[in-house]
Amino acid sequence: MSEDFFPVFAGWARQHGLDEASQRFGPVLEGPVLERFVLEYQRRIDTIETDDPVVLHGPRDPWYAGPNEDADVYWPKLKQHFEEALGWSERRIEPVDRSSTKVVAYTPRPQLPRWASKGLVVGYVQSGKTTNFTSVIAKAADAGYKLVIVLSGIHNGLRRQTQERLNEQLRDLVPTDWLTLTDEHNDFRPHSMPATALLHNQGSKVALCVVKKNKAVLTKLDAWLEGAARKNVLDDVPVLVIDDEADQATVATATINPLIKKILGKLPRCTYIGYTATPFANVLIRPGQDDLYPDDFILNLPKPEGYFGSERIFGRDAVEGDEASGADLDGYDMVRLIGDDELDSLRPAGKSAAATFKPAVTGSLRAAALWFWMATAARRARGDAGHSTMLIHTSMKIAVHEAFKEPLVELRDNVLFGVRHGDEQLLEELEATWRDESGKVPASQFGVPTLTFEGVLDRLPEVVASTKVILDNCASEDRLDYSGEPQVAIAVGGNTLSRGLTLDGLVVSFFVRSAQAYDTLLQMARWFGFRPGYEDLPRIWMTPQLEQWFRHLATVEHEIRLDIDRYEQQDLTPTEFGVRIRTHPVLRVTGKMGAWVPAYASYGGRRIQTRYFVAGNESWLQGNVDAAHELVRDARAAGAQGEQLPSGGRLFRDVEAEIVERFLRRYESHPDSPDLDRELVLNYIAKERESGSLERWSVAVMSAPNADLGTVRLGGLDFGRIARAQLSSGSLERADIKTLMSKDHRVVDLDITPAAARGMAEHELMTARNDDPIAHERGLLLIYPIDPTSTPDAANTKRKPLNATADVIGMALVFPGNAESRVKMTHVTVNLTPAEVESPDDAELAELTGQDAT
Repeated sequence: MSEDFFPVFAGWARQHGLDEASQRFGPVLEGPVLERFVLEYQRRIDTIETDDPVVLHGPRDPWYAGPNEDADVYWPKLKQHFEEALGWSERRIEPVDRSSTKVVAYTPRPQLPRWASKGLVVGYVQSGKTTNFTSVIAKAADAGYKLVIVLSGIHNGLRRQTQERLNEQLRDLVPTDWLTLTDEHNDFRPHSMPATALLHNQGSKVALCVVKKNKAVLTKLDAWLEGAARKNVLDDVPVLVIDDEADQATVATATINPLIKKILGKLPRCTYIGYTATPFANVLIRPGQDDLYPDDFILNLPKPEGYFGSERIFGRDAVEGDEASGADLDGYDMVRLIGDDELDSLRPAGKSAAATFKPAVTGSLRAAALWFWMATAARRARGDAGHSTMLIHTSMKIAVHEAFKEPLVELRDNVLFGVRHGDEQLLEELEATWRDESGKVPASQFGVPTLTFEGVLDRLPEVVASTKVILDNCASEDRLDYSGEPQVAIAVGGNTLSRGLTLDGLVVSFFVRSAQAYDTLLQMARWFGFRPGYEDLPRIWMTPQLEQWFRHLATVEHEIRLDIDRYEQQDLTPTEFGVRIRTHPVLRVTGKMGAWVPAYASYGGRRIQTRYFVAGNESWLQGNVDAAHELVRDARAAGAQGEQLPSGGRLFRDVEAEIVERFLRRYESHPDSPDLDRELVLNYIAKERESGSLERWSVAVMSAPNADLGTVRLGGLDFGRIARAQLSSGSLERADIKTLMSKDHRVVDLDITPAAARGMAEHELMTARNDDPIAHERGLLLIYPIDPTSTPDAANTKRKPLNATADVIGMALVFPGNAESRVKMTHVTVNLTPAEVESPDDAELAELTGQDAT
């Protein structure tokens, strides 16, 4: 028997198990050949388990070693489509192949007589999740699944877009092997053939339907399946349910959630996989109850190469595990701020004002539109003739969208007239804008051609002339349509543009819509994604408040993925993971926690630090100076011996826990710092002291080695101030210094030089603390006397002076141990900056819960 027979052996092992394959083919294979086959199959399974992406998993049967290129039908055709139709390189296809194989490997073997499996795949907003689940569907179909149900958001636009994609990449590639129950124009409706007959007689075909999460539609699907369930036809049908945007409507909604559970209850051989970039609601479902918690696996998709996400655009905080410098975490200079004085001209002041609202083309909106046209012209000059889109999202109210059309059309016509007739004032404005913007994000950073203004201007008239102003909401007929010739579009919309739907060639986003939930904000960020060949051109206009929120969300996203990595390494199950995620202090700000609130929090093995200050509140600042003064005074009075640090600061060892606790009770953190919650920290310390840990502390004042910036007197000693300039988007109410402490500060109480510490990874720093015979039971408290002016370097355009009204005291805590020690939370909310939170229009709400199926 030839070695070429291995694909047949592997295919049988995938379908029926390795032991059965060995028994079946043992008589016809020579002993050494059979042994090599078994070892090779096991090797492939082991590769799946250890390669990226990271999976947090429960017990499973490792049945799927990957596609069988010789015997499979659907995946080889899809892979060929990627290569030939889309022009993807092997380097781009390989991660999709590997990650989709891993998803399938964590589903049950479709030959089992009965199962109910639930998993969750966590990706990034606009990052290719559809490509991943399309690949999963193809491989699942090859493996024996017979019915695929895709739940595709709550809006017609996303459902249609998903249907078109699956038709192109699945059905049209092997049309005789697919049985599609929905099409581009029609959501699910009772099929001409009852489910009993259709599913019983489908032969080798795989049935596929793409269904909107709508009450009327899901009710029809449920009723259609009912007959097949009564006659036990579904007992022989392995079903894959893909829930795209799995956090939207699926979780904790009065109509959609029960219908999805009812449908799944009719499917005795069913795998349910939720896909989302915002998993907050999904991992906060109470594990163990009859709901859609991902009991079987949680998979963290890797970030695709070339992806623009929240971290790349807005930057983020340094967190545990980071080895990058603060400058590396600042993001690109792509965000432009909209002043508060413009907001009343861009969105109605209150809910009742929408009907009579008359928008104006403010300075920021004009600048955004001019840049959109120039950026599109730049793309054309580079030979890129693809779609180009500008998004305007100021409100979810349909009346507001309609009111924007006339001013935008007038702006387009005026600019077109000006560029065609050589209006000097307009041309000077355009040239100044191009020079300024192209200098802030140089094309050379991305290896794309640098263009002159003259080169852009040559293409500008045709770009402006071809621009369409499109209103895209649930009531409009003129929706965005990227199926035809390349278009240049300014799209004004609300919810239909805020989740799932891809805006092809999105270059400029003008965004002032307010929302308070993390998942809502992230999903409204349509500017995330891929910008091949024009990575230097995207810009986002938004309020300073929203920029701060998105920067914070970048940290939240990053920490979620770190948690998935960490728990996978500890071999914890998704149930344990769910508890852990729900205890993370930052995640208390999600708006979809429902009744299931976090119960525990841990600071073991963590470091936390102040980032925000109320720079304009002198009494608030002075209160923290007084707290630091008393801390140093009490530590010295209790006999703590201060030793000089190489950096110029002073370290006090053997400080009693009561002194530290008194300081923490008096020190005021900014309300936007949930992980510095006073009661949580104090409760954690109290819990640790019960077991004998954290009874003694090291306290370090991290001052400058000189008095160049003046001094602050704390506890009878003078300490030189340090500089911490704020980000340019900060304010007197919320001055944001971003990063307070550096790597070497975390080990100032250990026998490690600053240079050595800066070369160590985060886990090495924490291991050093936990292995130290003294420090492993002690906390480290660091105090930073900050110069109230704190002027940044002249070359740093992303920073501005702190300009506080009094001395500023920063504070950081480093805890030994790990996450096993937990304390009960006292509350579950975070105080965010107030913002108007809008309610859906009646039409929008009707589309989610009403009867309109199409």
